[in-house]
Amino acid sequence: MSLNSAIYVPLGTTEEVLIKEFYNDVQEIFATMVGIEDLLHVPIQTVPRTHFSDCITAMVGFAGLFNGLISLHVPRPLALRFTSSMIGMEVTELDEDVNDALGEIANMIAGSFKHHLSKDGHEVRLSTPSVVTGKEYVISSGALDDTLALLFDSYEEWFMISIVIANE
Repeated sequence: MSLNSAIYVPLGTTEEVLIKEFYNDVQEIFATMVGIEDLLHVPIQTVPRTHFSDCITAMVGFAGLFNGLISLHVPRPLALRFTSSMIGMEVTELDEDVNDALGEIANMIAGSFKHHLSKDGHEVRLSTPSVVTGKEYVISSGALDDTLALLFDSYEEWFMISIVIANE
């Protein structure tokens, strides 16, 4: 799903350029923080999922000229692998380490994305990360035309990063 085209005007960019820059940011964060250098991005955007099963979702909100939410949606087994890589020891169950690791990844992604929103000096503030886990849950955070969702593959499992952005 693409963002509303009106968003790109104040950003001074195009959807194609923003997605490329965002992918590069995500790749760098995962290489540095998680030790994954071969992160595969599906080259097309997807309709964002809202219903999740056995996943962990880490979210960071942002506000200013642009308001929105960045969400990282990760299946449980992949979240355990990410956390294990980050802390250098095997993690086999969901605990505070997993919440902290995914919250930190989401925070790094949001901080990186913030730079694209504040290129021309626009103020953008970030919230602290929030983490949701559960067997089944629904997250609703904006209209489809305000949402960009990108799929990534790691260890042959998919995870999604969605960005909800509105120019207020």
